[in-house]
Amino acid sequence: MDEDNLNIITPFGPSIAKVEIPEKILKILNDHVDKVINDEKLHKEFDAGKTLVGNVAQEIFLSPEIIKKSGWLSFLANATKAWIKNTLGKEMTKFNVNSSWVVRQFSNQYNPVHWHNGHISGAGFLKVPSTFGETFQKDKKNLNGQLVLINGQRAFMSDSKFEIKPKVGDFYIFPHYLMHAVYPFKDTDEERRSVSFNAVIDEKIFDVFY
Repeated sequence: MDEDNLNIITPFGPSIAKVEIPEKILKILNDHVDKVINDEKLHKEFDAGKTLVGNVAQEIFLSPEIIKKSGWLSFLANATKAWIKNTLGKEMTKFNVNSSWVVRQFSNQYNPVHWHNGHISGAGFLKVPSTFGETFQKDKKNLNGQLVLINGQRAFMSDSKFEIKPKVGDFYIFPHYLMHAVYPFKDTDEERRSVSFNAVIDEKIFDVFY
């Protein structure tokens, strides 16, 4: 067979969008989180630890004001709109963020397998340690600190997970039901800081039976 005539397609499973958070938004979000961390009143007001599943140091809700003022809302809406247009060929007209939050993770902490609510979710990176530490067995794949997206089951010609090495500014958008987790890391006092969101879009786009 002529390999020039071979096309590899991926008709099954959800697509994932990868985008880059603009430097300006990165700085605004990081500066805001630093302010919340250092203000006891703000920290208590926006503490998200009791409502999220992570076994981590701190989880902080972003206020509607900072979500809009920082440009975060516009960035998420535009990226999601482009993803849906590219994947489904449909025009999104509604985008409402239910919540957005920052996770501060340190050595030996983790986020277990979970999923979100709403229609659309995402996760990306605001700060990344210079090292995530080594594996206990040197010949094993090092997944320390990585985000893993999980779907279905492993089968012939079909993997069930997508492993992501954190990089500052990288952001991934996916359907709310896509399971995901974060592995622990070690050998550093530095922070792994991530940001996530949940949003709803047009029901006629989300509901495949509409």
